[in-house]
Amino acid sequence: MVHTRLAHLFHEKGYRTLVASCPAEVANALADIPFAFTVVDLRCTCPEALATLKTKRYDLGEVIALTNGRTDVAAVSAALGAQCTIGGCSDLDKVEIAINDFLAHPRFRPRARRDSSVAGLEPEIGLWRSDKMLEIWKIIQQAARVDVTVLISGETGTGKGLVARTIHHVSSRRRAPFVPVNCAAVPRDLLESELFGHERGAFTGAHRLRTGKFEDAHHGTIFLDEIGDLDPALQAKLLHVLQDGNVSRVGGKSAINVDVRVLAATNRDLGLAVATERFRDDLYYRLNVIHIVVPPLRERRDEIPLLAAHFVEHYSKLFQRPGFSLSQEAIDRLMRHNYPGNVRELENVIKRMIVLDDAGLTKTSLLFDSQPEKRNGSLEAHHPRAVFLKDVTRRAAQRAEREEILKMLEQTRWNRVKTAKFLNISYRSLLYKMKHAGLERAHPTSRFSL
Repeated sequence: MVHTRLAHLFHEKGYRTLVASCPAEVANALADIPFAFTVVDLRCTCPEALATLKTKRYDLGEVIALTNGRTDVAAVSAALGAQCTIGGCSDLDKVEIAINDFLAHPRFRPRARRDSSVAGLEPEIGLWRSDKMLEIWKIIQQAARVDVTVLISGETGTGKGLVARTIHHVSSRRRAPFVPVNCAAVPRDLLESELFGHERGAFTGAHRLRTGKFEDAHHGTIFLDEIGDLDPALQAKLLHVLQDGNVSRVGGKSAINVDVRVLAATNRDLGLAVATERFRDDLYYRLNVIHIVVPPLRERRDEIPLLAAHFVEHYSKLFQRPGFSLSQEAIDRLMRHNYPGNVRELENVIKRMIVLDDAGLTKTSLLFDSQPEKRNGSLEAHHPRAVFLKDVTRRAAQRAEREEILKMLEQTRWNRVKTAKFLNISYRSLLYKMKHAGLERAHPTSRFSL
């Protein structure tokens, strides 16, 4: 009863809580997500058992110890590193008052505190239950320990931004700024100033000095979203920043040193962009020290009910629709959907369901009419599938390109150097295109030559 009431108290304050009855359960929980703080009821658990967790370097965060008034407070603090010891905890109201005072103290800055940089982060990463996302969580924890660049790729709406924020959130830079920049959303002419800043009078309209995002992220993390859309001239300048740690404002005469960790994300195939010379290979290798591929939602369907419940809880409060809940039929329908828009699409569907008061997913059903549904272990389209002209054009271009490459390879007796020259592309681009088109496996080895 006491622990349930305390868990409810923390939940109301915006924390995600876990109640554990023994150190083993705590250790299992800490293996997944580090805690902002731990409340230890020493009436049920001996200090030595919790001290074992500390010696194994589990991240208990701040420790609040509840005692029965007879416990040696000094011994508890030494064993657990408790920042707060509350004695005589038979009166739960007094315990709540003491904990509220503790959480309000200026020296307490828990990582799970909801601020502008990590709002909603802890609940969302707690929904990563699929094998693929748990594997990504392990990579995040390892990558966060060292200041190396990380390239995050995946389809639109899979949660690449959340992965970037999580890396920052669990790193040693978590108390410094996290500065996101969408490279595709800022006009090309303004992006250089946005990233690196400008001096007064550098161009028409530059009436005052402005610091760039790299300077704003000093000692913290900058997240370059949609890095594949970066202009080639800015790619060169970004490469210099990664190499030297210095930025130059537009119109500036001197370099400014910045201590920034760079994370980048893209929904494009940067390998193909490098092969076709649309993205600098040296910048690609600088960014791609650690590569995290976020799987689409259709490949982690077991997370759909958890994500849906999270969005329902959040948006029912935001839209002032208390008591809204999903029917089992709606959950089944959500599980069958293919989600080309991934997590973002699921979030928008839940928003519409709440606004339209459509708990059974009947008014919102038109959203799914163009998508195949899963029945008997296979995907079967029961409605006309949506056709995207860009996809049709892309596939036609790929077929035409493959035929032209194959034709030229046969004319040159599979001499790849000559083929690249006649097609007016680089040798590296030809190799990539051949691999992508499956022509590496198709060539007759007896005719192979350089």
